[in-house]
Parts: sequence; structure tokens; C-alpha cells
Amino acid sequence: MHRFISQAFILTTGFFFAASLLARETTDILVMKNGDRLTCTIKRLEAGTLYIGLDYVDGTISLQWSEVARVESGQLFLVRTQGGLVYTGTLTTAAAAADQVEQIQVTESQDQKVVLDRSQVVDVRQTSDAFWRRFDGDITMGIAYTKGNNATQYNFGSQAKYQRERWAAQGAYNSNLSYNSGAKTSTRNVLTLSGYHLMRWDNYFYGGLADFLQSSVQGIRLQTGLGAGIGRFLKNTNRSSIALMGGLAWQSTDYHQSGVQQGAQNVAAALIAADLQFFKFKKTNLRITIDVFPAVSDPGRVRFNSNASYYLKIVGDLSLTFSFYGNWDTRPPAHFSGSDYGSSSGLNWTFGK
Repeated sequence: MHRFISQAFILTTGFFFAASLLARETTDILVMKNGDRLTCTIKRLEAGTLYIGLDYVDGTISLQWSEVARVESGQLFLVRTQGGLVYTGTLTTAAAAADQVEQIQVTESQDQKVVLDRSQVVDVRQTSDAFWRRFDGDITMGIAYTKGNNATQYNFGSQAKYQRERWAAQGAYNSNLSYNSGAKTSTRNVLTLSGYHLMRWDNYFYGGLADFLQSSVQGIRLQTGLGAGIGRFLKNTNRSSIALMGGLAWQSTDYHQSGVQQGAQNVAAALIAADLQFFKFKKTNLRITIDVFPAVSDPGRVRFNSNASYYLKIVGDLSLTFSFYGNWDTRPPAHFSGSDYGSSSGLNWTFGK
């Protein structure tokens, strides 16, 4: 298990650094509502914030999307709207009368041009025909030490995402270790793989997930979960995003701890998953993910996973992160704990976007 987690960590981190090295020329044009004109590199739009780079500035600059009056770029972007539609093309500002809503034109080809209300555009990401330029991600690290009881807490998290026009796939790895003098060291490692594909109906998608959990507190040597279902983006704006998915799942759990050998348990379950995100320009970002597995083959048993992360922006792509994580089982085997939860804090660096 530890070897598997280590390989996953190396692979995920490798994706990050490979993507971060792929810079492009500073040729995009932005004009703000106050008249300011910037020649820059447009990196992404998310959570109502447009991120750009300037040749003479170290780091990434954040701009409020609602204050942008004009945008011109020959770079390819993935553009997502509130209705869930996704387009790929270059960006220009469409001509509009003074009393009309500001509009963005996405040029997919010489014969295919789509005009969108700027307020309807909620996500813009760089893309290209190059494989590596479709990746983005982030890394979180934190450590705490107390001399009095020789206590050490360590946490590490990483995430990589590959985005296409109609589908996306991502992987995330999180590790927590807690050591206290005179007490047993506790570890928790989670690797999650997921993906979705947009359906023909606005904001509907089908998706799947696979997760691998190791928890010394619960005596779980390896828990493997596979699930799939149909979901919908209930809300998708520049201030918030809410997605729900329902389906079926299968879990296999190998229990083992000193003096007790339980062996593996296989459970078929329903799947209810929720992903909630809330944003505030230049300040905060809150994300909550919840996965509930009501057992079908063992009625009355429910497994529940949750993670909540609060990001407080410091400068550029650097944020201070506070997280709460946990997983629960209402009917664990005898002599095994039904829960493992905790909190952590650290620095988060977003790059490769």
C-alpha cells in the first residue's frame, strides 16, 4: 500500500511540474472598464476571478471578471457557461450597442463563432493541441510541532486535472500523519480518481470514481471503492458551484490491526456524492465534498466520507488552507473503530494553470 501511494504521489507531482514549465508568449490584450490596457498572458477564469501574467511582474495577478470590458487572445481556451455548455476557441470582444450586455466571441473555426454574454461565462482555461498544456493542479503542505509532548503533525495534498471540451478527469492524493511521544503513530492516506462527461442536456453529466484508503486508526490496510452514476450541476456561477451525483458503488475493505485479523469485507452500496464550492473575489474559497454509501448488501450500514477546505488568499497563487477531513462507518467489524477524522492547515500553491 505504501509503495502504491508513493508511486501515486510521484506521478501526480510530476504532472504538476511538467505542466508548470509550459509557458507561452505574452500577447493577450485586456481593457478594463476604467480604461486601463494590459498586454498579458491570460491563464484562467474561475470563481469570478481572471488570472493573468505580466512579463514585468513576478507571479500571477488577479482581476475581477466583472470589471473587464474587452478581451483579445489568439490562444485556445476552454470556455464554460452557466448552462454547462463548453466551447473551444480564441477570444475576442463582440461588438455591441451601448445599451446591450457585454459579449464575448469564441471563435472555434473560421466558420464557427459563438457569441456569449460575459456574465454567463463562468470558467475559462488555457488549452491547446499539446497534451501537457491541458493539465492544471495544486499542492498543499503543512507541518506542526509541539515540544511539550513531542507531538508532530504532517499533512500533504496534491491534485491534478485534465480538461477537455466535454469531459474531464482528475486525481487527488492526501496524506496525514500524527506522532505523539508515548502514543502509536497514526496515518491516513487517500488516493481518489474521478471523471465526468457532459450529457446532451444542459448541466447533466455521467461520471465515475475510484478511491483507495489506508487508515491506521480504523485498522484499514486498504479500502478500494468503485462507483458510477448520473449527476447535475445545480448551480454554476461566478460565485458558487453545486453538483450532485447518484448511482451505485462497490467497496472492498481489508481490515488488519495488531492482535486482530478480520480479513476483507465486500459491500455493494448506493452512491450519493456532492461537491459544493463558494467563492469571494481576492479573499476566500470554500470547497466541501461529501460521499455517502448506504449499503445494499448489508442494510442499515452506511459509510460516509467528507472533506472541507477553506482557502484564504495570501498573494498570487499562494493561499493559507484550513481543512477538515473524515470517514465514518456505522457498522464496523468488532474491535475496530468506526471513524477517523481530523483537521489540518498549511500553504496551498496553485500552478500549471
